[in-house]
Amino acid sequence: MKTVHAYAVKESKGTFEEFEYELDEIGANEVDIDVESCGICHSDISMVDNDWEMSQYPLVPGHEVIGKVSSVGDHVTHLSVGDRVGLGWHAGYCMVCDQCMSGDHNLCNDAQATIGGRHGGFADTVRAQSASVVKIPDSLNAKEAGPLLCGGITVFNPFVQLDLSPTSSVGVIGIGGLGHLALKFANAWGCEVTAFTSESKEEEALEMGAHHTINSRDMDAIKNTDLRFDLVISTINVPLDWNAVLGTLKTHGRLHMVGALTEPMEIGLLPHMLFNQLTLGASPVGPPVIIRRMLDFAARHQIAPVTEHYPMSKVNDAFERLRSGDARYRIILDRD
Repeated sequence: MKTVHAYAVKESKGTFEEFEYELDEIGANEVDIDVESCGICHSDISMVDNDWEMSQYPLVPGHEVIGKVSSVGDHVTHLSVGDRVGLGWHAGYCMVCDQCMSGDHNLCNDAQATIGGRHGGFADTVRAQSASVVKIPDSLNAKEAGPLLCGGITVFNPFVQLDLSPTSSVGVIGIGGLGHLALKFANAWGCEVTAFTSESKEEEALEMGAHHTINSRDMDAIKNTDLRFDLVISTINVPLDWNAVLGTLKTHGRLHMVGALTEPMEIGLLPHMLFNQLTLGASPVGPPVIIRRMLDFAARHQIAPVTEHYPMSKVNDAFERLRSGDARYRIILDRD
């Protein structure tokens, strides 16, 4: 038995309190991670507030974990005690379904969410199936890498899945925790990059990799951007005039959703979808193999999120900062 010291909420929209729980003997295919830091994702807020009606309390959030392996199960061969590793949204997979056997572990119907029915990384220790744990490249700044394991892979995965050409013109809607990383990845990929963002963030968007900006609150500006993009990635979770956005796409273009939009989308088939043969799609986080590729890509191109840091004991202050909408652009909790 191992005692874990963590921070948990006991009810929906509750405040964080110190919390302890026990881990049983480690499984043959599991690893324990001694947490060094953990990013805060907007999904953590959704789980704390039970927005998706799947939360179980007490809840220990945290699925952007960086730490060192402290224990390994008997069947674990690719990780050793002392390895610096990361853990993202998934803490395990069934490993036998068609999705897992095809490398699409992130689409496994029996995948285990790191903070769904188990406790996450706002703690001194987190346990996960070894297949979901990835090594952090030595050349990557581990102190800043946590948000790559959810926010980063969420926007990187479509580039791989869609076989995005490096000559593509890409638009990114929403320059926040996800969007600012999408700008960096798209720029390093070789694309011409345009940020759909507010006036207050235009200068920052250009500094982070955008070649152009469009005021996302100016619908006339969006409507006048005809047939420009091969791909538009939306990272927002609020409604927009999606038909106007479709009008910015080239023939065979794609509007791809990665933000957790919960409201129905109003999409017209005519004129844009039908006559320009457009595609509307979406994707979640990526599988372990793409997470590893993303980390290598980030290390090679020196891509890191823009972060603010709080000691883990100040988790309530950190959550208030994130809820305010003023965070630039990801918050990381560091073990005290």
